[in-house]
This record gives sequence, structure tokens and C-alpha cells, in this order.
Amino acid sequence: MKLHTYFRSSASYRVRIALQLKGLPYESVPVHLVRGDQKAPAYAAHVGDALVPSLITDEGQWLTQSMAIIEYLDETHAQTPLLPSNALDRARVRALAQMVACEIHPLNNLRVLKYLVRQMGVSDEAKNNWYVHWVRSGLEAVERQLTLLDGERGAAGLPASQFCWGDTPTLAECCLIPQIYNAQRFNVNLDGLPRVMGVVERCNGLAAFQQAHPSACPDAE
Repeated sequence: MKLHTYFRSSASYRVRIALQLKGLPYESVPVHLVRGDQKAPAYAAHVGDALVPSLITDEGQWLTQSMAIIEYLDETHAQTPLLPSNALDRARVRALAQMVACEIHPLNNLRVLKYLVRQMGVSDEAKNNWYVHWVRSGLEAVERQLTLLDGERGAAGLPASQFCWGDTPTLAECCLIPQIYNAQRFNVNLDGLPRVMGVVERCNGLAAFQQAHPSACPDAE
């Protein structure tokens, strides 16, 4: 497999985590978003939205969108499942992942921040305030949801989760950890998020997350 990736892309980071958790070998193909490599005809001809990540499967098929790629990997490689076996629990994990991927990340990706500055004339200070507001409010929502889920587990006689749901990383962690990495880059206040940061600490101690980290990428600057 070949993964087209940019080291600081949250969406690419998600897929790198999934590949590492599953122990799947892949070739990393850097696509430098700041330089606009994603717009090059050789790449854009295969990717309708000209974004990263994209994955070329072993069969030569091109896949796009990080969440779809991760679920494809989970369906085709049974080792280290990233979604629970129970349908209700799968819905819970998907919801946590989407709180990051659909509610937080779209407001703060590179395209949006550039548009705020270049087309709308927003100052760098205002742009950063925008970022901090939406990331912090989104993570607070994730914290509340994790707390609610812990209550559900307790009511069902289940032990407290060590990760977002259960005792192993899931699709939710694939999304959460990259978002925290970017939040720290932009100096978002992460105090008062004990469940979120507890998950982050446990993930950061695992080799798969360390190997997927932007600093470990061949195109890291």
C-alpha cells in the first residue's frame, strides 16, 4: 500500500495511526500541502478533492477520505480491530470520532485558516482566536461525552474505560490524538480535560502512536 500524506495533516495522521496499530506495511508518499503538491495534475487526476490522505491499495485502487480509509482497513485486515464487535458500541465509537472529524477539524484545517486570512482579511490574531475557540469548545464536548459514557459503563457493571471506549485504542483515538497535537501547536488551553488528556497520555506511550507521530514522518520539517 501507498499512503499519500502530509506530516502535519490531521487526517493523514489518523490513517498513519490506524496502519501502525494494525501493523500494516506501507510506503509513505509525501504531499506537501503548503507548497500545493496536492494540486499537481499527477495527483489531482486520481483524487477529486485534491486533498490528503489518499491510499493506494495493494490492488492498485485509490481511496480517499481518512474515515473511509480507516474503516476499509478495519474491514479488510481483522487484526487489532478499531471498532467494537457490538453494533451499539460501534455507534458510540463512531460518534466520538465524528465529534473530532466532523465538528472540530473542518473549522480549523489549513484551507479554512488560509481563507480567513487571504480572502476575508482576518488578522493572524483573530485567526488564532478562531482556532482556539472552536478546538477548545469541541474538546470540552468530547470530555463531556466521555464522562457520560463512563457513567453508562458503570450503570452496566462494566469497568471504566482506559481509552475512549474500552481498554484498547479505537477509531476515536485515531481522530483525537492528531487533534490534540494540533491544539498544542496552537497553544490551546487543555486544562480541565482529565478524561481526554488521560486517553492522550496512554496513547502517547504506545509505539504505534509514536511511529505515526509527525516528527517520525520522512517529510517532517
